[in-house]
Amino acid sequence: MAGDRDRAAPGTAVAPARGAGRPGHGRAPRRRSPAAQPPAADLPVARVLVDVPLAHLDRPFDYLVPERLAGSAVPGCRVRVRFAGQLTGGFLLDRVAVSEHPGRLAALERVVSPEPVLTQEIAALAREVADRYAGTLADVLRLAIPPRHAAAEAAAPGHGARPHSGGEPGPGGGPDQGGEPDPGDKPDRGGGLRGPGAGQARARLPGRPEPGPWSRYPAGPAFLSALADGRAPRAVWTALPGQDWPDEIACAAATAAATGRGALIVVPDTRDLGLVDAALALVLGPGRHASLAAGLGPAERYRRWLAVARGEVRVVAGTRAAMFAPVADLGLVVVWDDGDDLHAEPRAPYPHAREVLALRAHRARAAALIGGFARTAEATSLVASGWARAVAAPRVVVRRFAPDVRPAGDDAELARDEAARSARIPSLALRTARAALDRGPVLVQVPRRGYLTAVACERCRAAARCATCGGPLAVEASDAPARCRWCGRTDAEWRCPACGHGRVRAVVAGSRRTAEELSRAFPGTPVVLSGGTATLGSVPRRPVLVVATPGAEPHVAGGYAAGVLLDGWVLLGRPSLAAAQEALRRWMNAAALVAPGADGGTVVLVAEAALPVAQALIRWDPVTHAERELAEREALGFPPAVRMAAVTGTGAAVAGFLAETLLPAGAEVIGTVPAGEGKVQALIRIPRPGGLALAAALRQAQAARTARKETGQVRVRLDPADLI
Repeated sequence: MAGDRDRAAPGTAVAPARGAGRPGHGRAPRRRSPAAQPPAADLPVARVLVDVPLAHLDRPFDYLVPERLAGSAVPGCRVRVRFAGQLTGGFLLDRVAVSEHPGRLAALERVVSPEPVLTQEIAALAREVADRYAGTLADVLRLAIPPRHAAAEAAAPGHGARPHSGGEPGPGGGPDQGGEPDPGDKPDRGGGLRGPGAGQARARLPGRPEPGPWSRYPAGPAFLSALADGRAPRAVWTALPGQDWPDEIACAAATAAATGRGALIVVPDTRDLGLVDAALALVLGPGRHASLAAGLGPAERYRRWLAVARGEVRVVAGTRAAMFAPVADLGLVVVWDDGDDLHAEPRAPYPHAREVLALRAHRARAAALIGGFARTAEATSLVASGWARAVAAPRVVVRRFAPDVRPAGDDAELARDEAARSARIPSLALRTARAALDRGPVLVQVPRRGYLTAVACERCRAAARCATCGGPLAVEASDAPARCRWCGRTDAEWRCPACGHGRVRAVVAGSRRTAEELSRAFPGTPVVLSGGTATLGSVPRRPVLVVATPGAEPHVAGGYAAGVLLDGWVLLGRPSLAAAQEALRRWMNAAALVAPGADGGTVVLVAEAALPVAQALIRWDPVTHAERELAEREALGFPPAVRMAAVTGTGAAVAGFLAETLLPAGAEVIGTVPAGEGKVQALIRIPRPGGLALAAALRQAQAARTARKETGQVRVRLDPADLI
């Protein structure tokens, strides 16, 4: 409520506006202060969430609604209010008749737009996400609701917005109203926020699609049947290798849409979004779905988002931010490749798309589909808990669609080539690529971009480091001097401080160095690079070597003839709890683009063949590896078996924060370790049932710090992706 007695009042009177007219033109009329204007006759009190990120102010405040704003101040709209003497934005959550605040209320300054952009479902979801991740509601709503674009809002005045449908925009209106406004579709002035498309009748899209590729999974048709019956099945889906997964997702979304319910699909990046977008357009037809991504630009993205919020389109696909899209009558949520770190929001309070969509499915009693070629320990825990059921193909079907995976260092290859274990590009990889080029393109996955991303002394093998800052040195071209990756300093006269030698050798070669080596090994064969800003969407089916970094592998119609996965030790050697899981995910995503083994598709893995993660790829068995990974984490007390928080800041700030945090029973502070840049990090873990209590305790400690205006920032992250 407004009028916090220990802080500045949230609203103050506005000084009358002064008109400085020219002589002879009179003076501008004086505008009365909002506080002096008569309040609205009906529901005169507005509960406003002010856009202030301070933890101790994470609650609604009451304001008076002036009579002049009574018609436009609807729940869910954007408003401007006076808060602590400053004009601040916010969202109007509700209108009520009486305020519980005993003091004088300030009045709303103005309504930015009467468009109800915050729905009841998203407001409740955002509150739950904030509580789960020890954040504030204002921070979550910044992620959930895109910035207003006035021109886009004016161009789509309510019922003529045209959703995107894979190609040309569809006809005006959506599938529910045929472009004509519904007289009953008006925002309420009271009674709280309404859902998107309120007042519209549920409309079914014509025809439920056939199971199609879902028939390859024993539980696939049953999942679709439950979805078609309006039930809420939850599945963790291990997709078969190949390029059918966008069609399978589109089939599930169309099944939900055929019942009149909405579907929300979240994928890691725009390349995956393009595939799903095309599949949805083919199954649903034009104008039946919206595609949301940051690369659309603010105007177009807001226009499409408004079409979703107004209920004009009920099937939505997008990247991470789309997890909060206000889909009407949500019946299905889908997240593809949930292990990709792009699903983890890098801004406070750092929610993960998988967790947010699971919350939405639970709250809306909607179906959930979590899929990928690989399986994460987090998704496996959902199956182990009974929250979801596993959907996977039998082994005989997997063998029919999976490529033939061969490790470069197995016993048979070592007997033929003694250097197979130590060579970066062993002879097996070269022979496989040379034979496959007669049938089509060959994919070579390299974990790092650049030329030589790490170098060492040629004589003593000591890591080459910058003499100024101590950062690692790298080489950007064959004739370029060593350059520091931290400070950018070039060191053309570098000498090893241990032995005095002045030459370096490669430790980690990047994609450009790999392409250079392959050009020499395959003269006359084109070599193309894909990665970073130069990522290719697809390549034609012709003899070509494609060198790509993980996640940037182009698609090929019919699949690659062969694939080579280089530098497996780089992925497995990452200092991360999920190093093995992430390596398998990247390998399987690349290998899934290769033609089946029955058609000659072969993948060469340059990694230790005896490792469990390598065996999982060779057998194409991500489920067993994920179950083993989960069991190990449960034994060691790591997520997802427990919930864990990372508290980062200066040593003094973290120590003070921990000292005043009233941790719940069962919480354990593991320790404080250096986190770089003069900061430290403390880890706190607790059994999963106590996760919300831990988040509440950390949020209360943050609120106490911000109320006292303490210096020294402390960042709190729950279940961070880069935990260890």
